[in-house]
Amino acid sequence: MKLTTHRLTPDKYPWLLQQIHPLPKFLEVAGVIPSDDQKFLCVVGSRTPSSYGIETCRKLILELQGQPVVIISGMAIGIDSIAHEAAIDAGLKTIAFPGSGLSSGVLYPPSRRNLAERIIESSGALVSSFPPEQMGAPWTFPVRNRWMAGMSHAVLIVEGRQGSGTLGTATYATELNRNVLIVPGSIFSELSYGPLLLMKEGATPVTNAAEIMSELTFTEERVAKVARSPERLAATLAEMKRIEEARLAGKMSGDTRPKNSRVNLDTFSLSPEERAICDHLRNGALDSSKLIEKTGFAVSLFNVTVSELEMKGLVVNSGGIYLMQI
Repeated sequence: MKLTTHRLTPDKYPWLLQQIHPLPKFLEVAGVIPSDDQKFLCVVGSRTPSSYGIETCRKLILELQGQPVVIISGMAIGIDSIAHEAAIDAGLKTIAFPGSGLSSGVLYPPSRRNLAERIIESSGALVSSFPPEQMGAPWTFPVRNRWMAGMSHAVLIVEGRQGSGTLGTATYATELNRNVLIVPGSIFSELSYGPLLLMKEGATPVTNAAEIMSELTFTEERVAKVARSPERLAATLAEMKRIEEARLAGKMSGDTRPKNSRVNLDTFSLSPEERAICDHLRNGALDSSKLIEKTGFAVSLFNVTVSELEMKGLVVNSGGIYLMQI
């Protein structure tokens, strides 16, 4: 099997992926990446799923038949491959991120090369941020997991053991302000460890396609509002001007107190949720899990709120750690 590929530069990346930083320097693509008017759902899970996980994964994706949804996964053995296959069976387009380059000699896993052909034949795509001859290695899989989360509106976790790469993908999704969805599982199964842990941290349990579509629509509207709204842009510029004036005032007065204590949040128009996050961050930087724990917010509410604060210039996300910008 020899794939015909083309290379994308960052200005040609899908819109969702362009919203994260840092970006991959290039993307190698075989096939066609669906247009940005689709909703992108990343589905990941165990490489050794239970019969329940397999059946549930197929059920949820097959129920999405006829919807403008693209299924993204990693083409790995287990839930990843099942998700791709179910998408094809449902007539949905699907994108695979193998943990390797796209050269036929290194494409990983080798046992899924027939699936790779099916994905392309069904108007889907294989995407890699690695050179064509890059073999799969321990460091390549976390990298591809980040891009999968970044290209998606939401990530659905079907099953995952403690310490699995599936949990890493969920962490990236939270850091990138994407919704995390989970399939509820039995408390007696080790495969339920990941989903149940994420649900405790605020991930949304889903049991049917209607619930998935609701979450995808919610995320799409939130991301579009934050990134595209002219009104939001004007408000952000005004907030940034006030921030700069506050900085200058602090410097001119010779104020030597820590930065975070100088800013009067009353000068900003903040929701109660935004103020709660700021109050916690004024005591020091926190990662998303700690912030969610301290505020008690659901992941979806946390993602909306912290996105608004980033747009106002009050909060910055540095490698998954949130801190006050001013």
